[in-house]
Amino acid sequence: MGRILAIDYGQKRVGFAVTDELRICAGGLDTIHVSKAFDFLRDYIQAEKVDVLVVGEPKKLDNTASDSTRFIEPFVQRVRKAFPELEIVRVDERFTSKMAFQTMIDAGLKKKDRQKKELVDKISATLILQSYLQQLDIEKTRTNI
Repeated sequence: MGRILAIDYGQKRVGFAVTDELRICAGGLDTIHVSKAFDFLRDYIQAEKVDVLVVGEPKKLDNTASDSTRFIEPFVQRVRKAFPELEIVRVDERFTSKMAFQTMIDAGLKKKDRQKKELVDKISATLILQSYLQQLDIEKTRTNI
């Protein structure tokens, strides 16, 4: 069984998070400039077994696609073409940045550290991955009933 890798794709930076080999816990991996995100992903997939890629899907409050979708879709299509065997799952990412910021406050990070956008992106990717893992747990529970 391969890892699950999650992406919080932004206009400037891309946050990455990954599960352990047993897919039990999610952890922040890195934040990469958007221009280097595909190369980072390719190198990671070559070094580690990854079965699923979870990509945050930005939506508006009315559940329609946000304007950010136009930046993410070309990247997702490029990944699909380069890695046809990789399952790509889209997960609603509404409020992950706000939740990431609150997580940093709750963790007691100083104001200076909370201003690091790279950290917000990495935590957001982790929250997206945790959300997906929770969905998997719910589906397992339903099938076992």
